[in-house]
Amino acid sequence: MAEQPAFTAETWPIATCLHGIPAVSADGVALHDADPAVWDDAFAQVADVGFSLAELADSHIRPADLEASRKDELFSILDSHGIRIPSVHLQRQSVIMPGHEERNLAYAHRTIDAAAEWGMEVFSTGLHEPFSEAQRKALWFWTAQGPTNDPDDPELWTAAVTRLRELGRHAAEVGLKMSLEMYEDTFLGTADSAVRLVEEIGLDNVGLNPDIANLIRLHRPIEDWREMHAKTLPYANYWHVKNYTRDEAADGSWATSVPSTMEGGLINYRQVVRDALALGFDGIFLMEHYGGDSLGNCSTNQRYLRSLLPKG
Repeated sequence: MAEQPAFTAETWPIATCLHGIPAVSADGVALHDADPAVWDDAFAQVADVGFSLAELADSHIRPADLEASRKDELFSILDSHGIRIPSVHLQRQSVIMPGHEERNLAYAHRTIDAAAEWGMEVFSTGLHEPFSEAQRKALWFWTAQGPTNDPDDPELWTAAVTRLRELGRHAAEVGLKMSLEMYEDTFLGTADSAVRLVEEIGLDNVGLNPDIANLIRLHRPIEDWREMHAKTLPYANYWHVKNYTRDEAADGSWATSVPSTMEGGLINYRQVVRDALALGFDGIFLMEHYGGDSLGNCSTNQRYLRSLLPKG
């Protein structure tokens, strides 16, 4: 008899990103430093579109840098809206970023401690770095070239394995999963490289966030999304899900993409979710969307995703 899934369609933990909430207000105040009223409005919106879970990316609020009194204010607001934070996503703070390795490593350790103190379940990170100037100017940042990890630099690879293993051990000690987000032009930028990285780290609590949508949106030739999922889903322990429509020339001379609903884009989530569950995936899904009404799209996608999950 097949093993029963950990959750049902009604109970599966599905969180939203906070892309729909400005990280910096019109008057220049970072959300991290905002008045409680601003936080209250933000999480009221999250609750209004049907979410009780939200991922806290450090682009919005940095758990490692929040004073105790402000943490109490935040938790009071979250409780008032029935929202819980199950995961933190530390982004663009690569532990192999030239000139910033030690600072970013120390910050990641502090974030792991904060995540555990806050009662979270997942520490999510990756190897992507801050946007290049061209990315900051682009309509869609993925259409411009960003920083890269040199695939032919064995010392850089070894540093990535060593430092991420150090973080993974710390996460395990405090009861957290650690998930590594796939992202172009990093050591997590292809299916084979991402799998190799996780295998060389070699810790049970360290897996992949198989955010293949980050790769299918690129305006260049890409790996087949079906093959990427087949290789990476066995290592998945947390999952950013979104989708893009994509068109490309048969000779690879051009490609274009636009954000879409999960149901309407290139990736067939009806199939890959079935594949993931068959492999035993029991992690949190994180709804992510760029452009337009991000929260509204995440809400639409949550309803679609629940229709794909096992009924109670």
